[in-house]
Amino acid sequence: MSGDAAAAPLVEVAGAGKSFRNGTVALAGIDLKVAPGAFLSLLGPSGCGKSTLLRLIAGLAPPSAGHIALNGVGKGQIGFVFQEPTLMPWATVWDNAYLPLRLMGVARAAAAAKIEATLAAVGLDAFAKTYPRELSGGMKMRVSIARALVTEPQLLLLDEPFAALDEITRFKLNEDLLALWPRHRWTVIFVTHSVFESVFLSDRIVVMTKRPGRITADVPIDLPYPRQAALRTDAGYTAQCARLSALLAAAAA
Repeated sequence: MSGDAAAAPLVEVAGAGKSFRNGTVALAGIDLKVAPGAFLSLLGPSGCGKSTLLRLIAGLAPPSAGHIALNGVGKGQIGFVFQEPTLMPWATVWDNAYLPLRLMGVARAAAAAKIEATLAAVGLDAFAKTYPRELSGGMKMRVSIARALVTEPQLLLLDEPFAALDEITRFKLNEDLLALWPRHRWTVIFVTHSVFESVFLSDRIVVMTKRPGRITADVPIDLPYPRQAALRTDAGYTAQCARLSALLAAAAA
């Protein structure tokens, strides 16, 4: 699945900038359009404003300049997965996944089928009554993803969700995320500082410069879907990774 370049963009960022009270200029002059159904990665060096841009798109902070429009994205139709799972330690996996629906006023009985289906989709159906302290890091992140998916979002925003995980777990979650993407028809914006992860996942990668973050390259990734583990040793994949590595090095210089 890939975003349709001819479609009206779901996300439009025009001239966006972000400055903080301490004088830090995090972003400057960001222009970006994301088509419905796209899987876009924001790639750049640490501190370049990738996470800040994601928060602006989510509406968690206002831009200092420019504007951001989400076209046809209804209230409650944005899912956000943070770098840390931020689970409620006193609540079960089921209740952690229920949280967004509870905040929307959906009764437990009415939410039950949707929660159970979402937990099954992320491989947690057997852990519904388990508490976060009993889960591995990868499983905690699955709960966080389930919580973002349970509202059936149109736009899924992920802020380096797998960065703290070991490589095997990270690879598996990359593959699981790609398996879910075409089934649910999300538009995905994924923040990462990993060239290899961004190329594996995305149909398009935006490369950002060091602070203040600007877009320095916008690269389509012409590798076919579905993408599975064998892709990581494919010559086309390694060539794309080499190309993006050079762009990232230039952006960080």
